[in-house]
Amino acid sequence: MSLGVAFSPEAQAHLDELGDYIAEASGSQVTAERYIRRLVKACLSLGRSPYRGTRRDDLGAGLRTTGFERRVTILFAVLEEQVWIVGVFYGGRQFEIEP
Repeated sequence: MSLGVAFSPEAQAHLDELGDYIAEASGSQVTAERYIRRLVKACLSLGRSPYRGTRRDDLGAGLRTTGFERRVTILFAVLEEQVWIVGVFYGGRQFEIEP
């Protein structure tokens, strides 16, 4: 059984910021779009196997992390009927969880 996947407003903002950063750093909007598409696909795949990754109860009850292409950490929670993407952190950015 597969769960739906939803992105928090913060996670969506992280994706937008990362896309802008990659486009500027690489000089290519196409490169940025391809990377973000792969990243979103990885997030959506959590619906098929939601309990992979590492439990991070130290960040908040029920939170988990998984990596993407060695540079991104996806922070998510498995709810009753969906995977909730809490944040997408690039290149070692600190997790900031609001209570």
